[in-house]
Amino acid sequence: MSNSPMILALSCPDRPGIVAAVSTLLAEAGCNIRDAQQFDDLETGRFFMRVVFDRLEGARSAAEIRSLVDDLATHFKMTVSLRDAAARKRVLLLVSKFDHCLVDLIYRWRIGELPMEIVGIVSNHERAAIASIDIGDLPFHHLPVTRQTKMEQEAEVWRIVQESKTDLVVLARYMQVLSDGLSAKLAGRCINIHHSFLPGFKGAKPYHQAHERGVKLIGATAHYVTPDLDEGPIIEQDVERISHRDTPDDLVRKGRDIERRVLARAVRYHLEDRVLLNGKKAVVFTD
Repeated sequence: MSNSPMILALSCPDRPGIVAAVSTLLAEAGCNIRDAQQFDDLETGRFFMRVVFDRLEGARSAAEIRSLVDDLATHFKMTVSLRDAAARKRVLLLVSKFDHCLVDLIYRWRIGELPMEIVGIVSNHERAAIASIDIGDLPFHHLPVTRQTKMEQEAEVWRIVQESKTDLVVLARYMQVLSDGLSAKLAGRCINIHHSFLPGFKGAKPYHQAHERGVKLIGATAHYVTPDLDEGPIIEQDVERISHRDTPDDLVRKGRDIERRVLARAVRYHLEDRVLLNGKKAVVFTD
């Protein structure tokens, strides 16, 4: 048996026989399905599926299975991804001064909770501004930005993405709005995190604004970045109830905790090929 399972994720127009075709292909290739999840969206008429499988002794090679899957994708007009589960995706982290999400992601990476390879950290502030964690030998890129230099700075970010062969960009509280051009280049592989007060409380100190309005729930949203600001497909959300006893500082503290765990879950779902785009929404096969 292969030491590492493989992950197949697919979406296509719904029609009879898809599950049978996938199962038959894997069985005839000498594979054993370990886990399978599927969803038929009746509104869009699209089908989504994620399959984790092992290659048994004497099974077809990974290259041969990939070729068979490509033929199946052509037949069913599928969008597919197929990879070895042990192959770690390359991740670039972008951060400004608020480093709680960065610290959390690096910690989870170091203990093996997030199966990724961090290829670097980009910040529009100097290294000393995010000094609450030892980043070790991770490459750090200080790329300051102003309104006048925004396009040049983004060109440098894109250069780093290309040269590092980045698979996923994570805006770990990166307080800069990406241009439409860069957002388009990173479509489906750039995740952002923010509080869930939008569009109600915009701008500076949103938690203080929420406190003034007496909100009873605070939360965070992780989504893919698109040219439509903060309106990309949502991957994960969470909320926490608060009361009149909570001060603005309490809201900020609780908000940081929610942002950390929501972003971590969203990143893990993406790393494990659990997220499939469905128009303006996302299908997320949670574990």
